Amino acid sequence: MLVKKLIKIVIALLFASLVFILLCNFWVVYCTKQYNYFSINDLPSNDVALVLGTSRNTERGKENLFFKYRMEATARLFKEGKIKYIILSGNNDSPYYNEPLDMQRALLNLGIPENVMTLDYAGFRTFDSVVRCKEVFNQDNFTVISQNFHNARALYIAHNEGINAISFAAQDVPDGYSVRTLIREYLARPKAVLDVHFLRPNADVTSNVEIKKKKGP
Repeated sequence: MLVKKLIKIVIALLFASLVFILLCNFWVVYCTKQYNYFSINDLPSNDVALVLGTSRNTERGKENLFFKYRMEATARLFKEGKIKYIILSGNNDSPYYNEPLDMQRALLNLGIPENVMTLDYAGFRTFDSVVRCKEVFNQDNFTVISQNFHNARALYIAHNEGINAISFAAQDVPDGYSVRTLIREYLARPKAVLDVHFLRPNADVTSNVEIKKKKGP
């Protein structure tokens, strides 16, 4: 009898978790779809863009298309006059991994002037990037640039943090390119709901220090 009760409890918990995940995904997308733009002609202009970081290369050392398409979208928006300044927010948790610097180099190669770019070295998570854009860089009205699936979560966080954000959807990757990334995002949206309304994680809003490689003797 005890085993059967435990099995029923486990099944009920799994079902409840699945329902919670599905509802959170629906809610995040539903609440933000009106702020996510796919056409550059329809996109309102903003002074500042927040570009969300990702790795320049895949684990196999190949070019990461998520990164490539985000940089191309950012460069296009700047050249079309849709944005004037760019905050590059990503992970720099060691001297050997620096997403903001990689993004800056890519944008320089695409013809974007260095003086319009600000690097945020502590954008370890999307929540951190959005909150730091407001608290560290004093921006509460900006355009998020990432892929469509990622923008929904960033916008949900932003609007619940009192930020007037819109987003532009960079070119999506081919179907099947990174199933793991899509699954991770599907699970990250419920986490975002919990972060915004219940958990309130502590984002570092006091510093912006680059972790650099040490120079040799």
